[in-house]
Amino acid sequence: MSDTNGQELTPEVRVWIETWKTCVEQVLSQISGQTMAFEISQKPWSGAESDLWYSVTASGAANGEMRLRLPADAAIRLAQKFLSETEPAAELSSEHKEALEELLRQMAGQAATALAASVGGEVHLQLAAATASSWRPANTLSLRTRDEAGSPVVIEIQMSPDLVSTLRPRPSEQSPAPADASAAPVDVSPEAASYQRLMDVGLEVKLRFGTRRMVLRDVLALSAGVVVELDSNVNSPVNLLLDGRTIAQGEVVVVDGKYGFRVTQVLDRRDSA
Repeated sequence: MSDTNGQELTPEVRVWIETWKTCVEQVLSQISGQTMAFEISQKPWSGAESDLWYSVTASGAANGEMRLRLPADAAIRLAQKFLSETEPAAELSSEHKEALEELLRQMAGQAATALAASVGGEVHLQLAAATASSWRPANTLSLRTRDEAGSPVVIEIQMSPDLVSTLRPRPSEQSPAPADASAAPVDVSPEAASYQRLMDVGLEVKLRFGTRRMVLRDVLALSAGVVVELDSNVNSPVNLLLDGRTIAQGEVVVVDGKYGFRVTQVLDRRDSA
């Protein structure tokens, strides 16, 4: 971390913030067409009454709340980048606010996918417009950069004590606990051993956006530039297939420049077994 003011951060909090930083950079670089690099700072930032606040509620493997705080002028510039507006705007319009919320939701969506590996499970992040937090932050940091015109862009992140307390080392990273003679015996039966050997078998999964039946005449007529319309609309969930069977549904995301799949629903395993 750069520009620290002595506030102690756990390794888990550092990973959380670094992940957010990376996702913010990726989304803004993608919409602006230019690389945007932020630094993480713990220097105190004097805000204003006109600052915009957003809440990010975490659930799943991490539980708690964050507050995002943006100065109004930086919020306008980010919204204009999202809308591809070139003329300067003096005020934050309702259209700008909607664009900014959508921009922050995209950042939260990428962060939710990227954070799953560090917290040891699926993370859900729900973003909404809010006001200043009623709780005292356990950690307060800010992401800072300057745009192509040299104007500062600041996004302050406040983490609630509940959220910080759930960011603990994964069991595999902790020291082994001493043996407990009263603990239940481990199943070492041949059936269990055979089952465990199957856990490392590689399986191929596929994503299906939709399907369509075509007559042979239309298939033979395919050529470059032909559009094949599927039976699913853009808001339909994407299916995750294992051996031709749907095992989960979700949505497509972009992670580190590659396509990813965020699970929104796991289907009943008894139906997909």
